[in-house]
Amino acid sequence: MEHIISKEELNGLTSIEGETRGHSIRNTGDFILKEEGREGLNKLESAMARLGYPIKYEKAKETNYYPAKILAITLVVIEKIFNYDAKKFQEMGRFRAKFSIIMRMLMRYLISLDRAVKEMPKMWRKFLTTGDAKVVSFDKKEKYAVIRIENYRFHQIQCRIIEGIFSTVLQTIVKSNVTCQETKCIHRGDEYHEFLLKW
Repeated sequence: MEHIISKEELNGLTSIEGETRGHSIRNTGDFILKEEGREGLNKLESAMARLGYPIKYEKAKETNYYPAKILAITLVVIEKIFNYDAKKFQEMGRFRAKFSIIMRMLMRYLISLDRAVKEMPKMWRKFLTTGDAKVVSFDKKEKYAVIRIENYRFHQIQCRIIEGIFSTVLQTIVKSNVTCQETKCIHRGDEYHEFLLKW
């Protein structure tokens, strides 16, 4: 278990800067509890402790800030011990969007597409202390939007989670099926992340 993440990979993850709200930490633990049961959550917490990052996910405070590297390490450990693929991490993102207390509070105010587009930069900052998000293209008639995230260095697993979060939030607003695909990514050599949403 000690070698579930190589020293080099762990060093890269621990260099991730910034903070994330506790809802991301707690909801990740809640998702594992739902999918893998108590034994699975214990397995995750044991792996994190062996890596030097002991954490009790159910005790994470949703509105508090935590080092973003803890979430990044958590996601990589989950990928390795449960063999989660891209679709599973997208599902995790949808779960976060549906069950986060903070997200549910914010959704009360995003009653229209226009409001959501206007509030996008502020919404991002309510969850993370790093990165800048904005809507760079939006067409209600053609039913698509492009969201760009700059200055955001994380692990590529988070990109799949963001796809799940964005699609779920937009689906709540437009009341129809939404697809979200990352079309640009810093992990593929681009200067920023971009997500294309269609409904």
